[in-house]
Amino acid sequence: MTDRRTKCGLVAVIGAPNAGKSTLVNALVGQKVAIVSAKAQTTRARMLGIALEGQTQMILVDTPGIFAPKRRLDRAMVSAAWEGTEAADAVLLMVDPIKQRRHELEPLLEALANRPERKLLVLNKVDAAKKEPLLALAQELTGKVDFTEVFFVSSLTGDGVPELKDRLAAMMPEAEWIYPEDQVSDASERLLAAEITREQLYRQLHEELPYDSAVRPELYKHRPDGSLEIHQQIVVVRDNQRAIVLGKGGSKIKAIGEAARTELSELLGVKVHLFLHVKVEENWSENREVFEEIGLDWGR
Repeated sequence: MTDRRTKCGLVAVIGAPNAGKSTLVNALVGQKVAIVSAKAQTTRARMLGIALEGQTQMILVDTPGIFAPKRRLDRAMVSAAWEGTEAADAVLLMVDPIKQRRHELEPLLEALANRPERKLLVLNKVDAAKKEPLLALAQELTGKVDFTEVFFVSSLTGDGVPELKDRLAAMMPEAEWIYPEDQVSDASERLLAAEITREQLYRQLHEELPYDSAVRPELYKHRPDGSLEIHQQIVVVRDNQRAIVLGKGGSKIKAIGEAARTELSELLGVKVHLFLHVKVEENWSENREVFEEIGLDWGR
């Protein structure tokens, strides 16, 4: 895109775990790009959603640990999120007014208070929350942080999302688009397919599997009949985790594969043949090759 009137900017979407960030990103983009899971901290920063509004492209970053990355894995995620940008063009704080999760919300408010970006407060679940407490919460939070505006939305039903999208678009600077018009996510289909398998991994194993697992894309090819053949490797750090993922007689990995395949078929509109296998690699998070394969920058 060379038209000078195009606009493009970066929006950081933050909030306590399970505030509805991924669901909101998907609603703004108009299709599923960020995995939605009841297990906290499932999003890795390379999963960007790209929302278009007229001549404006908004790159939405939905990431944990964006302010204080510690491990190499976290640093790579955050680096992927910011792409060398010192500050986002807008920071959107999403709050679940029902659960609130104060112990996680308060540190975010403190971190936001001194940041230079324009900040928007988004109160989610207006379809389920009572009006008076909602307004009181908005007043309290705007007293702690200088929010440019407050939005009341339901990321599930879509209430208030178009107005929020319009406002975000208005805040973006004039710039050429970074991504092609037809690309809604910087995750290629192969990476998106790996994310969907990872989502099922967490959904079906709940607390049994720690976060230091990964899904590596191995093969992604179109068959002559139009269907897709996808091979993925699930990487865990210990033998007992491998046993958990496989399940008795391979039952668990079969269920994970079937659920991921069904979702992928619906999402991509074609029949999908999905093949999964599990590998134990103790230090995979220090392996440059694995990082690059799951779309992260090795960095420092």
